Parts: sequence; C-alpha cells; structure tokens
Amino acid sequence: MTDSSPPRPRPQRPRPLRHLGRPDGPRGPRGPGGHLIGRYGLLALTALLFLIFSLALPRTFPTLDTVDAILSTQSIPAVLALAAMVPIVTGRFDLSLGYGLGLAHVMVMQLVVNNGWPWPLACLAVISGGAVVGVLNGVIVEFGRINSFIATLGTGSMLYAVTGWVTDGGRIVPGPQGLPLAFADLYDSMFLGLPVPAFYVLGLAVALWLVLERLPLGRYLYVIGANRRAADLIGIPTRRYSVYAFTASGLIVGLAGVLLAAQQQIGNPSVGLDYLLPAFAAALLGSTAIRPGRPNAMGTVVAVAVLAVGLTGIGQMGAGFWTIPLFYGGTLLVAVGLSGYSARRLRTGAAAARDSPPDAPPPPPSSPTREGGAAGTAP
Repeated sequence: MTDSSPPRPRPQRPRPLRHLGRPDGPRGPRGPGGHLIGRYGLLALTALLFLIFSLALPRTFPTLDTVDAILSTQSIPAVLALAAMVPIVTGRFDLSLGYGLGLAHVMVMQLVVNNGWPWPLACLAVISGGAVVGVLNGVIVEFGRINSFIATLGTGSMLYAVTGWVTDGGRIVPGPQGLPLAFADLYDSMFLGLPVPAFYVLGLAVALWLVLERLPLGRYLYVIGANRRAADLIGIPTRRYSVYAFTASGLIVGLAGVLLAAQQQIGNPSVGLDYLLPAFAAALLGSTAIRPGRPNAMGTVVAVAVLAVGLTGIGQMGAGFWTIPLFYGGTLLVAVGLSGYSARRLRTGAAAARDSPPDAPPPPPSSPTREGGAAGTAP
C-alpha cells in the first residue's frame, strides 16, 4: 500500500552570516588591494606629491620651514572643513560657513579691542554665538522645510550684513598696545616643535571621529544621511539630530573665527569668504578616503593635507595668484564626482549582497556589477 500523503517540505537552511554587510564576500570583488587603495589612496597621493615637489624643489620644499608653514596656514581651512563635513553627514550643506567665520573673528576683535572684554570671555561668547547661529540654520532647514542651500545662503547673507554693521565697512585695528600676548599665542605659539594650531585640528578631528564612528549619535547621523525616510521609520528623530549637526558646525565655525582673529590680529569684514570653497573641497574630497563613500573626519584632514601640499608646491614653483581659485575649483568638481561615485558603488555593492542567493559563492575578482564597474567594499 502506497503512501498518498504529500511530501514534507525540506527545511530551509539559514543564510550564512559571513557575507552579510560585505557585498560580494568578505573582501569584495577587488580583493584586499583594492580595498586598501580605496581607503588610503588619498594619503598615498599626499606622500607622492610631497616626494615629487621635494625632487623638483630640493632646496625649498623638503624643509622644516615648509612643514611648519603648511601646518600653520592650513589649520583654519582644516577646522572649517571639519565644520562643513558635519552637516554633509546628514545630507545637508551649510553655505553660511564663510560668512559666519567673518562675523566670528570680527566679533572677537570688537569685544576685545573696542569693548574691553577679557579675551577668554570674548572667545567663549563668540563660540557660543556660533552654536546659536548653527541652531538657527538647523531650525530653518528642518522645521521651515527650506532647502539647505537656499536657507544657509540666506542666513549667510544676513551674517555678512551684521558684519558690515559691526565694522561700519572698515577694519578693526588694535591700538598701540596691541592685543593681549596670551591671545596672540593661541595661534603663534609652538608645542613639541610644531605649531599649536596643528594640535587644535588633530584634537578636533579625533573628537569628531569618536562621535561619528563610536557613539550612537554618529550612527544616527549617518543613517539620516543615507536614507532619511528609513531613519524616520525606525524611530530616529531626524529633524532634531539634523539640528544637532548644524549646531556642531556653527560651534566649530566660532572656534575657527577665534583662531582667525588670533592669526590676523585685525578685524577684516570680508576675509571669511575666501575660506568657503577650500572648506567644501576638502570636506567632499575627504569622503573618498579612510571611509570611502561617507564623509568622515580623518578623511577630511587627509584631503586638507593633499590640497595644502599641492598649493604649497605650486606656489614655490612660481605659479600666479590665479592658480589658487583654479586649483580649488577643479578640486571641488573632482571631489563631488568621486564622492558620488563612491556612494553609488557602496549602494550597488550592498544591493548585490542583499539580492544574491543564500548559498551563492562570491563572484570571481573580475566579475562586473550590474552598473558595469567593480563593486566596492562596504565600510
């Protein structure tokens, strides 16, 4: 007598976990070499540029004076680039950075020189004011539902107007007694044989790295930048955390304004705009290094180093003044293109890992993705 009962379904084997979160296997289709190039290629480019300019300019470029000059002059662009990087993590842009920098350093000079405030109190007030401006930007963008480009450009124009009102269109110049020596030492002093501003940049970068990479706050910001709707669905208060990002950006801009005032020792109402393009060029270029495809603090510092070495070498070779905006403009275009490519590569690799059969072996290294390129390794 035959058994007429239907066959029992075979139990489904659970999907192996060894490939989850790592598209196309644990090392990606390009292997460990391509992974290292993606992470540290920009750092290697910095070393290569330094070597090239050292061979081309052996008497002037590979010297301690050049290194000190790079570390000193690029500290404020680096701080401002880190300020620009924080809102970019959430998919927003703060175009008021340059205007805020101009107002911050003018206010330091106004409070110290014209109002007679103690310089520590003036610096604290300006940094706090920068945070307030950041909150204002965040509220306008998130709760006013205005595009971040338009909103921050509008607030930046208002900050520029306030700067002109404070200075009456002129410069704030200290009297014969000059500025307090301790205030000037914020920028001019040395520590362990290196300019002190370099340690400010390093400390700020490490702090942002810890927040973004090791704390839940940073993970929330990255989720918001990757998929805002998904962040809403899983319960992340996207508006509040985006305001946090703008607040941190404004606070860092206030710190940069204090350093700029200590460096210049005069209040120039139009100087801040010169730092806007370098800041965004470094922040966007930095998203292609260390953690490719996502803005990150250490990648931003490496991008600043690349730009600094390139500009210093070009300047020592006798290039004209017009090469500086040309260099930054071209770098910004390249940075935007590379940043978009890195982000698309990560999304394609993640989609390939999600759609692949459970027991499918990883493809060979030469296997192309659906978009015709080699897939990357997820961070």
